[in-house]
Amino acid sequence: MIASLRGQVLSIALDHAVIDCSGVGYLFLATPGTLSRLRRGDEHTVLTHLAVKEDSMTLYGFISDDERRLFLLLQTVTGLGPKLALATIGTLGTGEISAAIAGSDAKKLQTVPGVGKRMADRMILDLKDKVTPYLPQAVPDATPLPLAATATAEQVTEALIGLGFTERVAGPVVDEVLVDNPDLSVAAALKAALSELGRG
Repeated sequence: MIASLRGQVLSIALDHAVIDCSGVGYLFLATPGTLSRLRRGDEHTVLTHLAVKEDSMTLYGFISDDERRLFLLLQTVTGLGPKLALATIGTLGTGEISAAIAGSDAKKLQTVPGVGKRMADRMILDLKDKVTPYLPQAVPDATPLPLAATATAEQVTEALIGLGFTERVAGPVVDEVLVDNPDLSVAAALKAALSELGRG
């Protein structure tokens, strides 16, 4: 099983990219959100899942472990294959998918190309009790980040994801660090966030 790829990005298309790993170019399908974070010529790490069928082997790429786990969970629904699972994540994102399923919002799920009423109802029935880990984390009375710190927060969160943390874990810690010290540089904020995550 190919669990991840790390190497130079050779090419990026609308629905896939190619990463060179030790001289071998691996093509993987991915959501627009994942592909938008890649830069041709740069080195990146992408989490992957290899779907094996009788007549094909297809590699799917993800920017976070939450995305990959939800991708696999969606496929436990009868009739929902990997391409439709990827389209669902690409259209709605992990938090919105989970909220729609938990809230029995079939109309929201039907905004995904290829998901009709019957499939949406099946997703809700099969997954309603299984999507809790992917629901957006509500933070009551959270102090909004100053505008200047928002870009720093995005860069630090992306760096932490590259180090193996999930966005759900890293995001709140980065926000907490920057709410207290909004003028921190990216490097200083990353160091502080790593320190906080290390305590956990």
